[in-house]
Amino acid sequence: MADAQSVLNEAKEKMKKAREVLERELGSIRAGHANASLLSGVTVDYYGAPTPLNQIASISIPEARVILITPYDKTALENIEKGIYEADLGISPANDGTAIRLAVPALTEDRRKEIAKQVKATGEKSKVAIRNVRREAMDTLKRSNKNEDITDDELHRFEDQVQKLTDDSIKGVDNIVADKEKEVMNG
Repeated sequence: MADAQSVLNEAKEKMKKAREVLERELGSIRAGHANASLLSGVTVDYYGAPTPLNQIASISIPEARVILITPYDKTALENIEKGIYEADLGISPANDGTAIRLAVPALTEDRRKEIAKQVKATGEKSKVAIRNVRREAMDTLKRSNKNEDITDDELHRFEDQVQKLTDDSIKGVDNIVADKEKEVMNG
């Protein structure tokens, strides 16, 4: 019985992680305004070691469409600029000698639609991951039933719980995707 409950708890945790990954991925999608998460994947060669940008510089948003990157060590400025170019963000950095500014351009209508499609596709990947977690949990429960660890009634009850968990998780993904699409389309 505790075994079936642990299967349910594990499925719940994995589905939660799938939504968190989705939020992180969507956070790095540019919606036409400055957002520090745009730089989350940027690494900089700092004294020979690839280092995440946020560990060697402060990142702030002084205006709606501007990201200001101020290095803690001014000698890293050129490497930060190079790291931003290599990250291929589609935004050219402006180095003023003490900090780097990224001016986030406004998006065209076509680009907004393209990004909205990308958001939907990312959401679909999360739904597939959630459904895979459901399938794994259901298979494990059926094996437990076959091994007579849980009764048929318990199997059906746990399957219903896994399905409810799946439905709630997918609804959560749909809400996250809808919010991001709205943000992209309204910029």
